[in-house]
Amino acid sequence: MGTVRTDEFRKDAARIALTSGLSRKQIADDLGVGMSTLNKWITAHRDTDVVSHEDRELARENERLRRENRILREERDILKKATQFFASQKP
Repeated sequence: MGTVRTDEFRKDAARIALTSGLSRKQIADDLGVGMSTLNKWITAHRDTDVVSHEDRELARENERLRRENRILREERDILKKATQFFASQKP
C-alpha cells in the first residue's frame, strides 16, 4: 500500500510547485510522488489560500525573468559563435 500524505504535505507540495520556479517533474521526484499526483494537488489547492496573492505575483515575475534570462543567454551564445566564425574568416 502507498504512503498516505497529510493534507499539510499536499498543501506544501502545491505551494512549492506554484512558487518555487522548479519544474513539476523535479518537485515530484524530490517529494517521491508521481506527476499526476502532484498535478492533482496543485489543482486542488491552486485557488485556495495556500499561496498568497503576493507570492503568486512574485512567482509569475520570477518565471518571466527566468524566461527572459534564458532567451538572453541563448542570444549571447549565438553572438559568441558568430563572432568566432567571422573572426576565423579574416585573411
